[in-house]
Amino acid sequence: MRYKENKETYSRSYSNYEEQTRNHKNHKMNEVSIFRLYLLRATYLLISVGLGFTIWPQIIQHPTPWPLWHGVGCSLLGAVSILAFLGIHNPLKMLPILFFELIWKSIWLITIALPLWLTGQMDSENLETAQNCLMGIIVPLVIPWPYVWKHYVETSRDRWK
Repeated sequence: MRYKENKETYSRSYSNYEEQTRNHKNHKMNEVSIFRLYLLRATYLLISVGLGFTIWPQIIQHPTPWPLWHGVGCSLLGAVSILAFLGIHNPLKMLPILFFELIWKSIWLITIALPLWLTGQMDSENLETAQNCLMGIIVPLVIPWPYVWKHYVETSRDRWK
């Protein structure tokens, strides 16, 4: 008899947990408009497909060994394309991928492209990379900044110990 009571109590508490989890997920999604969620999904799709067509062929078939940083860069962008693909399904959970895109492109444009451009030393490879990075201008436009502020800045932090 006692086993049956415990089992019922466990079932009820697990059901409550499932319901709370569902409500929490729905609440998070309701904080961001459905239009914004679809914009995020489209952005993740654009990143995933764009990198899929440009980076993955290089990763799969490169006849000679790459210089160190070219290999590192392609591997990193390949990982971004996979993670961006996951963002199509979970647009809010994968926001750090968009932060990464925004930050690395901003750093590159400010520290590499801008000085080259200002001194008239911009070559065709750097110009192409700068143009590709400037396409990332859409990223800060689609990020739901109030959601980011609430969930990444204002929330309580994880424990240190």
